[in-house]
Order: sequence, then structure tokens, then C-alpha cells
Amino acid sequence: MFDTIVIATDGSESVRRAVGVAADLADRFDATVHALYVVDAGEVDSSPERLREEMRDALTERGERALSEVEEATDRPVTTAVREGRPATVVGDYAREIDADVVALGTRGRHGENRFLIGSVAERVVRTCPVPVLTVRQLAEDERDGPTGTPETV
Repeated sequence: MFDTIVIATDGSESVRRAVGVAADLADRFDATVHALYVVDAGEVDSSPERLREEMRDALTERGERALSEVEEATDRPVTTAVREGRPATVVGDYAREIDADVVALGTRGRHGENRFLIGSVAERVVRTCPVPVLTVRQLAEDERDGPTGTPETV
């Protein structure tokens, strides 16, 4: 059913549960895993021109760390990619490019604290992605399992 899974990550705390759920799904279906981080071109372009290259480099470095977290979350081989552009568009384009069966992502990312619904990027991915999208919500504090506050296992 699922041969190729894309895990879209922004490195935020809220995406960790989505990574775990997607890794579990990949294990169950013996699927190929791709992890994608998108350097938000809008974030880079909105910074002062003299700082744009620094901003791009910092976001790329953050992306590499986020992708490493995905690799650590599963025993399966993970193909990683860092792309630049509008996140929702890049996620859809990447899914189409690799012929993905599903895209998994968290519903609230780095900018999610101010969103009332599922998060602006997740919402756009759900509306525009050419393949099915699995959204995994961030757990509330009282829904977490264990004394360390680690997310429950799905």
C-alpha cells in the first residue's frame, strides 16, 4: 500500500511525533523513507540583503540537524534532501518527483504557536499536495506518556 513515504520536517518539537508515526508506518509496510527539509525562501528573502546568505546557511544547517533526527528515528535507510522554496510547493513537487505514496508531517511547526488550526504550511500541503497527506498532531501536555513527557507510541 505504501512503498515510498516522505517525511517533511522543519526540525520543530511538534514534528517529532509525526516522524515516529511515519517511521512506524514505513516499518509496517517495508517502505522506502525520504526525509525532506525546506529552506523557506520567504524567510530568507525577508531578511536584510546583507544577511541573506548567512540566513540561508543557518537554515540549511538547521535542516541537516532535522534530517539527522529523522535518520535516528528509524532503522531503515533514509534518503535526505534539503530544498529551497515555498515549503508547501516544494513538498508537493518533491512527492511528485519521487513518486511518493504518502507525505507525513506534523500539524504545527516553528510558526505554529500562533495558528488556530493545523498550521499554515501543513494546511497548504493538505490542500495542494498531489499525493495523500498524513498529518500528525502535536500532543497536549496532558496527553503525553511517561514522566519525561515523551510522546506516546502509536
